Amino acid sequence: MRKLLKRLWHEESGMGTVEIVIIVAILVGVALLFRSQITNFVRAATDKVFDTDIIDESINAGEEKMGK
Repeated sequence: MRKLLKRLWHEESGMGTVEIVIIVAILVGVALLFRSQITNFVRAATDKVFDTDIIDESINAGEEKMGK
């Protein structure tokens, strides 16, 4: 019995790695399930950040101030 408990104690050291692998697998599964929603969200966010109309307006306004 004592040997069994010692063996179980030493085998638990790898449990942290197993837990992380399980969590990563669950996150990948969720990402695959909601792939289109995540893609649409990221695309909308990047469109707002990199909106070329806003950048063009800002550049044109700066050129007008400089007298070009």
